[in-house]
Order: sequence, then structure tokens, then C-alpha cells
Amino acid sequence: MVARPVETDLADLVDRARAFVVPGQRRMLGITGAPGAGKSTVAEAVVAALGPASAVLVPMDGFHLANAVLEALGRRARKGAHDTFDDAGYVALLERLRAARPGETVYAPAFRRDLEEPIGSALAVAPDVPLVVTEGNYLLLERDAWPRARALLDEVWFLAPGEDVRKERLVRRHEAFGKSPVDARAWALGTDQRNAELITATAPRADAVFVLR
Repeated sequence: MVARPVETDLADLVDRARAFVVPGQRRMLGITGAPGAGKSTVAEAVVAALGPASAVLVPMDGFHLANAVLEALGRRARKGAHDTFDDAGYVALLERLRAARPGETVYAPAFRRDLEEPIGSALAVAPDVPLVVTEGNYLLLERDAWPRARALLDEVWFLAPGEDVRKERLVRRHEAFGKSPVDARAWALGTDQRNAELITATAPRADAVFVLR
């Protein structure tokens, strides 16, 4: 059954996420949506509200392939597309996080937007943190290793802001990290938009679709 969009606010999403926190059990929540949907903002706010003893954020973006690898593959101009990530590596990390072995801290990579590169072992996930929140574009994609990632998540939320809002966020983000206004808009309406169309088509596979007020 296709999840109908639900209008809500951040406080409600925090309450929904809190229901996944069960001490002594490892749960995993995914947050997805097209570029500019607000995934990082929502995920960071939810984890901050729950506190470090209850939740930790492990973004998918840490599995961007390095720029040198993308250049070698001829994919640098499509950075952000589904095949510019180490999807199998992401699945392997989720498997380790899901297992939550006693005494074993798992270290995950992070993505530095100022460098446009991933940084390995930047995020520590303690074994006793009950909820792992992960956010990224392709959590519901049905190709390559992505379905295996989805199978490891207890629930996946899809964020669906208005298209005008989403695109303007993207333009501002690209400008903030060094692109000229012309280049920022070209990337947001070109490469990002092609990815957005693919990602939006995955929304029917979400457990819930949210439109934030």
C-alpha cells in the first residue's frame, strides 16, 4: 500500500523516532527524499532531541566515492547519482551496526561538504546506543546493493517538501559551498534534478511520507 503524505512538524517526528528507542535493542531508522528535501536537517534535529545516549546519526553520504575515483570512472560530473556511492560498503556498515556486538564501537565515515570528500572513521557508534538514524537519497532504490540496505532498516521515512522550496534550498546550499549563483542553479536543475526524479519515484516504497509544516 502506498503511504499517503502526512503533514506534520519536527516535534511529531521526534516523538515517532522516540518510539523506536528500546534500551538493550538496536533499531535502525532511515530518512530519505530527493536532494534538498531536508533529510540532514531533520535527522540531525531528531538525534539531537533524543540525545547521545539514545540515538546516533550515520549518514549515507559518507559513502560518496572519492573524487579521484569518480574521475577515473568518468562519473565526476554526475556526483550524487546512485552509482557514485559505495553502496555495498554502506550495506556492510549497516550490517555491523545492526549486529551491535557487545563492547564493539563501530566507526563510520562522514562526508565533508567543504572538501567534497568522504572522511573515514569519523563517526563513532557505541554498541549500547539503541537507535541508529541514517539518511540518504537512495535508501528505497531497487537496484544494485540498495535493497539490502533497506532490508536492514526497521522503517524508512520519505520527506516531500514542495518542489520550489526543495530547489531553492539546493541552490543556496551549492552557493554556500563555493559555487557561483549561475553554477549553483545549473547543478540544482541539472544533475540534482535528474537524481531527484529517480528518488521521488521510490516514495511509494516508504513506510511514511511526511510534509513538514
